[in-house]
Amino acid sequence: MAEPNALAPLALTLGEPAGIGPDITIAAWLRRNELKLPPFYLIGDLPFLAERAKTLGVKIPLADVTAEQAVQTFATALPVQAAGRGITARAGSPDDSSAPAVLASIRRAVADVQSGRAGAVVTNPIAKNVLYRAGFRHPGHTEYLAELASSDGKAPQPVMMLWSPLLAVVPVTIHVSLREAIDQLSTELIVSTGRIVAAELRSHFGLARPRLAVTGLNPHAGEDGTLGTEDKTMIATAIEVLRGEGIDARGPLPADTTFHEAARKTYDCALCMYHDQALIPIKTLAFEEAVNVTLGLPFIRTSPDHGTAFDIAGTGRANPASLIAALRLAERMAKTPAPATA
Repeated sequence: MAEPNALAPLALTLGEPAGIGPDITIAAWLRRNELKLPPFYLIGDLPFLAERAKTLGVKIPLADVTAEQAVQTFATALPVQAAGRGITARAGSPDDSSAPAVLASIRRAVADVQSGRAGAVVTNPIAKNVLYRAGFRHPGHTEYLAELASSDGKAPQPVMMLWSPLLAVVPVTIHVSLREAIDQLSTELIVSTGRIVAAELRSHFGLARPRLAVTGLNPHAGEDGTLGTEDKTMIATAIEVLRGEGIDARGPLPADTTFHEAARKTYDCALCMYHDQALIPIKTLAFEEAVNVTLGLPFIRTSPDHGTAFDIAGTGRANPASLIAALRLAERMAKTPAPATA
């Protein structure tokens, strides 16, 4: 696989066509000069995008390009690379026939970054229920990207990080029920997740010695075993292993006191035990600026931290802030050198 090229354009996937992905893509490109955005190209369907621009009442030049032509085109037209699938969905009305185009866009983006034609993958929001009805068998983007990145039949462990200037969080268990999350949680999973987070914070965020705050599972981190033993056994053991490997990890910390302003200054990323424990604080603090980053892949992937918002698709009310943040973070990660080893 070719090394990602930091100077190459960013490959932006279509996302769910009936959602706000096309809207925020158009809005971001229109602000490219004002915000000094890195060059990107959308993998989708040009006639569909032209129709959405018309719905939005926006005049925008579009160009049918290859990935190699995107950078030179970006200044004067929104580059669109054909995904090879037509799209019939209308804004706010999900159409099951769009599923092949959505998946084709993701596959093409991964292929482009793996070949070096793109510097990173940025994904627009998908509607998993639409994909499920078409036979999609993955919980979400994260797991599908891991399969596409597999080598010799072995998929990497994908780790979901939500990043913002105020807070970065990683849920150790992701898109499963709370009951299943507790069943999935193990010392081994916490350790492997912590290793990936520390390595990626070093290699793509330039942190020489990342500081990890590890939350407990139970209220008050188990209250010394009186409110559950997982914190004293499973989580504390994982922290000991990580520290033994030279990783600056501390905890288990009570989750209810981990996210206030003074506490956030003491760590670079919080490892949380389940989805909502991680996502509630970051979506409260940085709903429009948070970016979804998939760690553990052999390429960079970022995404807006919001859904398809069918209710406002095609209305012009969609806020492109999170997509803009995702584009900027992808560029930053691609260009950030790892710090020298002491």
